[in-house]
Amino acid sequence: MLRVTDDLGRIIALAGPAQRIVSLVPSITETLCALGAGNRVSGVTDYCIHPAEEVRGKTKVGGTKTLRIETILSLHPDLVIANAEENRKHQVAKLEEAGLNVFVNFTRTVEGCLKMISDIASLTETEDAARGITASIRASLDKAKARAPAPPPRVLCPIWKNPYMSINRDTFVHSILRAAGGQNVFEEHPDRYPKFTLDEVVLKRPEVIILPTEPYRFTEADKTDFETLGEKVSAVSHIHIVEGELLSWYGPRVARALRELSALFRGETPSSGRG
Repeated sequence: MLRVTDDLGRIIALAGPAQRIVSLVPSITETLCALGAGNRVSGVTDYCIHPAEEVRGKTKVGGTKTLRIETILSLHPDLVIANAEENRKHQVAKLEEAGLNVFVNFTRTVEGCLKMISDIASLTETEDAARGITASIRASLDKAKARAPAPPPRVLCPIWKNPYMSINRDTFVHSILRAAGGQNVFEEHPDRYPKFTLDEVVLKRPEVIILPTEPYRFTEADKTDFETLGEKVSAVSHIHIVEGELLSWYGPRVARALRELSALFRGETPSSGRG
């Protein structure tokens, strides 16, 4: 019998390693594949797009917030993996009411990401693969910490536009920015996803601006809004479009995210190497 405690503090018990998994979280789908358990994933969401060659033939069960409950039930999964924020609570409750084992994740830190990988490995008995992934992440963490600039550069990281929104310290995006050596200018804001104006950007005095390609797809054209601030904000000469998954997908790509963000915060050109 396998027993693993999820992020809601509940013990999920399985008779053996999960064999028919429905993943409702894109980054966890990617993690399952990296662990070598991709062939045991029966269903994924419309947003589970990595790795493309492994998810292409999987049954789609809807969007992360618009799940097709009947489709999930028809797959007869022995394990469903959900996220407390990415999936809607009432839909997850319906799956549990139907008698399914639902493991709920709520990763908000890099350390939480390492726990998630370990938890998923325990549920699938892929601990050997997990040790390799977590070792790579820890090595990148240690290297980023050793090379972090002092003081850390003040970083503005919008995640949405119209209205502009950023992140506070209770988010995974904040954690990875911090671990890579940056200081989130909205870390102390009481809202997890604070709205802000360009006038507030001047007051926050960012030195680096990170524009991710998700959840809002920022492009080169979006730099103009910040460039209009001119000499009032030193970050206007340090605006970077960054692959959104590097900031918000907790899992095997975290090692590369730490390396590339760490390089940006040191004023270097990051390597495009994968892994």
